[in-house]
Amino acid sequence: MLDPPDRIRWRALVLAVFVLLLAPAMGKSQGLQELFGLGRTDPNAAPTTETNDATPAPAATDGAPAAQENATQRRPRRAARSGEGKPARRSGGNAYKNGQGGSLGERTNSNTVAIISGDRGATSAAVADDLSAVLDSDDLRVLPILGKGGAQNIRDVRFMKGVDLGITQSNLLGHFKRSNEIGPIEGEIVYLAKLFNEEMHVVVRADGGPASLGELSGQRVSFGEAGSGTQMAAREVLGRLGVKPVEVNLDQAQALQELEAGRLAASVIVSGKPVAAVSKLTEHGFKLLPVPYAKELRDDYLPATLSTEDYPGLAGQAVDTVAVSTVLIAYNWPKGSDRYRRLEKFVAAFFPRVADLQAPPRHAKWRETNLAAVLPGWRRFGAAEEWLRRNRDKVVDWRDYDGFFAAGDGDAGASADGRLFQEFLKWNRDRKN
Repeated sequence: MLDPPDRIRWRALVLAVFVLLLAPAMGKSQGLQELFGLGRTDPNAAPTTETNDATPAPAATDGAPAAQENATQRRPRRAARSGEGKPARRSGGNAYKNGQGGSLGERTNSNTVAIISGDRGATSAAVADDLSAVLDSDDLRVLPILGKGGAQNIRDVRFMKGVDLGITQSNLLGHFKRSNEIGPIEGEIVYLAKLFNEEMHVVVRADGGPASLGELSGQRVSFGEAGSGTQMAAREVLGRLGVKPVEVNLDQAQALQELEAGRLAASVIVSGKPVAAVSKLTEHGFKLLPVPYAKELRDDYLPATLSTEDYPGLAGQAVDTVAVSTVLIAYNWPKGSDRYRRLEKFVAAFFPRVADLQAPPRHAKWRETNLAAVLPGWRRFGAAEEWLRRNRDKVVDWRDYDGFFAAGDGDAGASADGRLFQEFLKWNRDRKN
């Protein structure tokens, strides 16, 4: 019987012989590393962080080819780790051919478009869900992603691979263009369509809360999450109006809890009316402060009104406020690239179905969507511009709805089950023919 030290030395000798015998078959040192799990990192490998740093169609830089080449160069390393000459399992392989000229994995990725919106409870999140519900098919999947608001969405569309589309506000695009804080974006970001307006809500306690914006100076006010569209809009609007509160950065749910507890003087929310959380608060001892449409705001904001129709719990008259245009944006991929074709497929599905999105039970804000509306100073995505050029007479503008009733063709009693909207669509088609 061997003593314990002898047993240890004997086992070490057996293991060394075993390794030496296997090394030639496993590719020498690479085989040894794989045997002992030492080959999981590659010091020469390109960083795995992916960005949308491709070359836009009009620009003359080499970013996109380089990004695509780097991704291509990384694939052999991943394949080598999954077996000599075999593709990584995530890439789809040949085991799941669908009989339509591509693997299941390839088709799933090529048919998926990811859209980043606001946080849970934001109007943009509901709109992204509507897009998924209406447009999903065997040939296209719309994948909504909860984001941190319009400002971060611009950054994510510009830099984050896997994000194809984003919902943001027009004033934020102007801010990033002027500040250049994420580099030049005018040639990097394009828009597909203006969607709707988002209104500024300044929520305060009805019982002893501030009576005007000016009274918020020096008091704690939530501007939304850091980096959000609400934060930037609150800074701009209150700053231009000369109001200087103490900024606090909380998400919508946290801010409203703090407001209820009396630890905040106000919470600013920029979202499309009606906002569900605001509806509940206006019914339980809270009110909305008016935001004047001052001369200092007119370059970037629109006048708006929050009425008792939007918020039945509001006491008294409607409240004046300001609004910003919400825009669907994308990275400016080169025409003919895989990502461009993916967005082109989205446009072909989305634009003809706007009327379906404007009908119940989809969010009421869709009724403000006018595909033909332009965003001054910004380029529209090429495939979207081409679709509008071919189908200009088919674009439905919800603002014609007033003319529909003025013509005496609307039956208000039909609204409950959506028949009123179908009557409007028929009236709009007949009017254009």
